Amino acid sequence: MGSAALAEAAKSIRDWSIENGKTSVGPSKAAELFGSLVFNDKEQKARLPKTAYNALRATITRGEPLDISTADAVATALKEWAVEHGATHYTHWFQPLTGITAEKHDSFLAPTNDGSAIAEFRGKELIKGEPDASSFPSGGMRSTFEARGYTAWDPTSPPFLMYTANNVTLVIPTAFVSWTGEALDKKTPLLRSMEAVSKQAVRVLKLFGSSAERVFATCGPEQEYFLIDRNFYFARPDLINAGRTLFGAAPPKGQEMEDQYFGSIPERVLACMTETEAELYKIGVPVKTRHNEVAPSQYEIAPVFENANVAADHQLMIMELLKKIAPKYGLAALLHEKPFAGVNGSGKHNNWSLSDEFGNNLLGPGDTPHDNMQFLVFCAAVIRAVDKWQGLLRVSVAHAGNDHRLGANEAPPAIISIFLGDMLTDIFDQVEKGGGAKSTKQGGVQDLGVSVLPKLPRDAGDRNRTSPFAFTGNKFEFRAVGSTQNIAWPNTILNVAMADSLEYVANELEAKAKGEDLNKAVAKLLVKIIKEHKRIIFNGNNYAPEWEKEATRRKLLNHKNTVDALGEFVKPEAVKLLERFKILNARETHARYEVFLENYNKTINIEGQLAVLMANRYILPAALEYQKQIGQSVAAVKAGGGTTASGKKLLGAYTKLVDKFQAQTSALQTALLHESNGNAEKHARYMRDKVVPAMAKLREVGDEIEVLTPHEIWPLPTYREMLFVK
Repeated sequence: MGSAALAEAAKSIRDWSIENGKTSVGPSKAAELFGSLVFNDKEQKARLPKTAYNALRATITRGEPLDISTADAVATALKEWAVEHGATHYTHWFQPLTGITAEKHDSFLAPTNDGSAIAEFRGKELIKGEPDASSFPSGGMRSTFEARGYTAWDPTSPPFLMYTANNVTLVIPTAFVSWTGEALDKKTPLLRSMEAVSKQAVRVLKLFGSSAERVFATCGPEQEYFLIDRNFYFARPDLINAGRTLFGAAPPKGQEMEDQYFGSIPERVLACMTETEAELYKIGVPVKTRHNEVAPSQYEIAPVFENANVAADHQLMIMELLKKIAPKYGLAALLHEKPFAGVNGSGKHNNWSLSDEFGNNLLGPGDTPHDNMQFLVFCAAVIRAVDKWQGLLRVSVAHAGNDHRLGANEAPPAIISIFLGDMLTDIFDQVEKGGGAKSTKQGGVQDLGVSVLPKLPRDAGDRNRTSPFAFTGNKFEFRAVGSTQNIAWPNTILNVAMADSLEYVANELEAKAKGEDLNKAVAKLLVKIIKEHKRIIFNGNNYAPEWEKEATRRKLLNHKNTVDALGEFVKPEAVKLLERFKILNARETHARYEVFLENYNKTINIEGQLAVLMANRYILPAALEYQKQIGQSVAAVKAGGGTTASGKKLLGAYTKLVDKFQAQTSALQTALLHESNGNAEKHARYMRDKVVPAMAKLREVGDEIEVLTPHEIWPLPTYREMLFVK
């Protein structure tokens, strides 16, 4: 089977090279494509009556309510635009708690009395849909017999068209709630959190004389992923059903030569990337960067900053299109955090900031950040938010897939801390000591010592790739987000934590500004925040064992796995925070806690069952076949009068290994018999403590067997093949 998959992979590369040639989308072509399938501001302005257009823009930019007459006008224009492009159906596209997107397609066609049909789409269909809410994860908020749920149009994320082989569908981004109005999705809490952080940020801005009425959380998420030959993917049950390899010995060459990172992109991969980018351009996703990542066959795609809500929708489309387009090039896209053990896993670096309605980045330090009091206040608010709500931030990236990555010397540790860099650290040190800062460290100019090379402006400090939350010049990069995650959830938590901090800042400054100079009040507040929360600042090596000891001394949290972390979500102070800012009520929070536990338990159970299946149906038969061949060889040598000592030694060692493998398989199978009995939390602890270690022990023996078993017998594509055949 392994050899057959390798042969098919070689054939698919050859066939692709012959049939497809090269794909190219130049800059002018990309500019023409960008947004061509989006009902964006340009289309809205051209197609809507002026009053409807102005009303819609007021809703999008200022959050003003949308009346039904405007919705009818938008629906009519939207339908006409979509039908002109060949659309026959529309869908309310939403984000249930499954972690992926969902959609139900409805036709524009409506029958008439004369037996014909017309294309029809009204405001009420645009505003509200009604998918079944009973079959999605709800944490007990919906029972099987309580099926009613609603999707609600999100005007801030523009509709777009999705082309398939023989169909065009109008995609309308929506929120998803229950009949009782409780959030059953990832978008609703994100939108609520953006309202909350905007309200508090505007309060602070007004103290500094700004006329801004809205502030937007902005985001530019990087996506890491693997591309492997599709034939290998279909020959690996674990990749198909779990997204990661449950068995696989390390190849002779991995990533130790460091020759993959930023290396030349293989032609087939580049062609796949190019088409993916072209399709993303069409639906308005501003992807900008592509490159080889650290691990063999690992790559990255990254867009520029957008409104966080739109960025979350676009990020989901990046993942969907990667998976959809890769097979056209004989490839499979792997988005799991750890598809291959022993090489770097994949994350989703969540670059986050705040911007006012005029486009001013509130975390942009300017040329003299020591004098930029507004920037220092917002930066200090981030420091307070991350320190005070570090537990919630850890929960926001906690799931079974990310447990394989966090703290593994390839990703940030499970300890949440902030990297400020030399320049900002020096400024805040000055603030703490004297109530203000008088200077900013300068980077200077770097002379490369070659006359033809330009002299480069040098930053005042280096970057830190080991930090989970790093300041990178004009934004913070939340590096702990997993590659499969919907970024809506981490950004929801970031926003609400920041809303809490900005509320604290606004309350303090508004009270003091009445009888005290604002600059003096700001100086005192900055000193207070730094003194109380500087423990969260760490500019060193987050991978170093010394940091874990130091973090313990600082009393920072260190939840090393999902089960440990999830308890932070339902602590009274966390529940109250989410309730106070109307992000989630107590029932919604506890329901999500149940969903997170259920997801963890089901993920580990699926992986455990798969490991047993692969052990019994793939690895054990191959091992027994080789064991038989060794035995036959020993018998043949003995019959011929030859020396059999070495053969017997090999047979004995291999037999012991096979016996051990069978014993470990039985142990895992027994461990999987545990029942939850309605206690998901207790069951999760059991899965973590019993099933996960049993899987690891079984894998260890299985990988030993792989190394000793001949290639022609081994039934699964190996790491050597999957990672290096491109």
